Amino acid sequence: MILLAPVYQPGDRLPELVSDLRAAAPGIRVVVVDDGSSGPGPDRALDAARDLGCTVLRHRTNLGKGVALRTGFRYVAETHPGQDVVCADADGQHTVTDILRVADLVPATGAMVLGVRRLDGQVPLRSRVGNAATRLLFRAVTGCPVRDTQTGLRAYPAALLDWLLTIPGDRFEYEMAVLLEATRVGQRIEQTTIDTHYVQGNASSHFSSLADSARVYRPLLGFAVSRLVDPSRSRWASTSATAARSPQV
Repeated sequence: MILLAPVYQPGDRLPELVSDLRAAAPGIRVVVVDDGSSGPGPDRALDAARDLGCTVLRHRTNLGKGVALRTGFRYVAETHPGQDVVCADADGQHTVTDILRVADLVPATGAMVLGVRRLDGQVPLRSRVGNAATRLLFRAVTGCPVRDTQTGLRAYPAALLDWLLTIPGDRFEYEMAVLLEATRVGQRIEQTTIDTHYVQGNASSHFSSLADSARVYRPLLGFAVSRLVDPSRSRWASTSATAARSPQV
């Protein structure tokens, strides 16, 4: 299993995550894709990750999370063929326990796995409202009950890496496009609940409420239009971590 961490302007939480992960799972490989960070702080964090044994790939300029993820998928497919990939944010939101649990579900199920956040308690209002609205719209246009369409904790079987490289989207809309395409082709989706820790009200997030929300909704609305033209486009197959559901084709 490979951990893929796309980062932009990372801080001390990146090497902390790597250290904790290595302590819990010494054999795991970590690939960090830096999306055009600059400054002494990010440089120190990336150097520390490299010193801890991570592979660090760097974009010269900021190209977007979708591009960073595809850079990582391409590297893993070429350098570590046959390895499953778990993607996690490196800003302190995801615990090592949840990362490893999501990763372990891939070989157990053979499915794409989503770590579904608990959007209650001390969750920023914009995250709670935005996710609820997107979840409802996603189910309305696809019929697929994904409970957290914007989660950054996702795991993929090795067999999906080439397919993931074909999905369009350069920024935060990429992860939405992956889910939409998964419903179109009937890719099985597994979901499991995770804990989420928002540090300082999610101040480290680089998600722009207006611009990035518009990018996320664009492929969703495009998919809805395509469904009106061809109602058979969605062939989703979904399960949960606790209750299996037969694929719908």
